[in-house]
Amino acid sequence: MTNSLDDYFMRQALAEAEKALTADEIPIGAVVVFENQIIGRGYNQTERLRDVTAHAEMLALTAAANHLGNKYLADCTLYVTIEPCVMCAGASYWAQLRAVVFGAAELKTGFRRHGPLLHPRTQLRGGVRAEACANLMRGFFNLKRK
Repeated sequence: MTNSLDDYFMRQALAEAEKALTADEIPIGAVVVFENQIIGRGYNQTERLRDVTAHAEMLALTAAANHLGNKYLADCTLYVTIEPCVMCAGASYWAQLRAVVFGAAELKTGFRRHGPLLHPRTQLRGGVRAEACANLMRGFFNLKRK
């Protein structure tokens, strides 16, 4: 069951994904939340930065760590529109996040295909605004195929 805070913060992550879409990047967005405040934002920028690690989650985690002045984000929640990949799940592990909340599942490259990659204390919730998140991705790839 989705709570209203999850819904609100996922809408903020979707706004970040829209920025990626506008920049012709794969439309994934993320926000990091601490004490009900967004302290990190990111959207995919791998093409713009020519950096395979410039995923939405990585950029949001870096911004949050800089905001707090701490590499550990144990009291933070990451909201991301699509299930994180292995790299981003690994970064979430090392940041020791309280929770990871994603919108749509990623059946091909999502981390859950590879076992438990999040920190043992990290809670995982999925399916928040899943249809909106999936539709954004589908629309992007449908345009690319034309």
